[in-house]
Amino acid sequence: MIKVPALDILWAALPEARVVGGAVRDTLAGKPLSDIDLASPLSPDDVMARLTTARLKSIPTGLAHGTVTALIEGQHFEITTLRRDIETDGRHAVVAFTDDWQEDAARRDFTINAMSMDRAGTLYDYFGGAADLQAGVVRFVGDAKTRIAEDYLRILRFFRFFARYAVGAPDAAAVAAIEELRDGVLLLSAERVWSEIKRILAAHSPLAALQLMQTTGVLERVLPEGFDIPRLAALIGRDAPVDVLLRAAALLNGDIETIAARLKLSNEEAEILQSWQIPNALPPTASDADLRRALADTEAPTLIARSWMSGNWPELRTRLATTPRPVFPLQGRDLTRLGIPQGPRIGKILAAVRRWWLDGGCAASHEDCRAQALLIVVK
Repeated sequence: MIKVPALDILWAALPEARVVGGAVRDTLAGKPLSDIDLASPLSPDDVMARLTTARLKSIPTGLAHGTVTALIEGQHFEITTLRRDIETDGRHAVVAFTDDWQEDAARRDFTINAMSMDRAGTLYDYFGGAADLQAGVVRFVGDAKTRIAEDYLRILRFFRFFARYAVGAPDAAAVAAIEELRDGVLLLSAERVWSEIKRILAAHSPLAALQLMQTTGVLERVLPEGFDIPRLAALIGRDAPVDVLLRAAALLNGDIETIAARLKLSNEEAEILQSWQIPNALPPTASDADLRRALADTEAPTLIARSWMSGNWPELRTRLATTPRPVFPLQGRDLTRLGIPQGPRIGKILAAVRRWWLDGGCAASHEDCRAQALLIVVK
């Protein structure tokens, strides 16, 4: 049984609704719940009317596909009307609403994603999802080729679910269907592909899924610029934190600018990946002065990420995290106070003093740097 106070409030307004998707799987697996999605045999208009009557806030987030979002005590609950597919083209579906729970479950991708649970905790499992979850099997509902042809995103979703839930060998029918229909991933939007890649990398151990993606020919289609699974395996083997971008930096083996443009990464993601892929220049035996010099030019999180890419050096990372970042103590106004007129010369003097400051391990004080600037002026 799923016990969440805000969910009990929602169930009071929609007693016939059931929890579906990840919350059911997590409940069965004894894992903490994150997002809680529900399905209902009521139409979207009826769902919103019920919520309004109960004085609950509703948001029409996807009425064309039957989805309404309820906001209760700061939590969002997506409620989707039961559906059946009228027409699919591998990317989009035309749906009609239904009140048949099994018909709705039959259009879902995997057996472990086709279960539902009601307010009393009763599990509705039409296709053996609970047994598959316990056995660590990711299996399509019905015919694998049919499910994939309805929506090619299901190819990538298979590997995401495989990375998180699978134990042992993959389902043979699923693998055969993916190999036959793998070119379908080329029709997917860049945003959806990148989103699924990140979700795969977020799994505790994504290596088996990525190796299966390579074997089936999917990985080269979504990452044509290249990939390096052994480098990612080495990173994970060092017990590096489960950081999606850190893992992406290890996996991606091509020009980040090109990859970022094709997959439509955010500017922040692209900048982080480019920065983290720069070879680490700090050995584990780096001196305190070396650390200060490195920190003067680059923030500690970036240096720590680069060190993870190079080796398992916990002491170096601890030192980087605890060493205060030095700040160059001289500014342009300090030079104008010395009588140096504003202009390009000030920038050149500052650059020269900063090089001297770096060479000295970033230990020189403001007065020391000021004196050095005077020496340069005199020369």
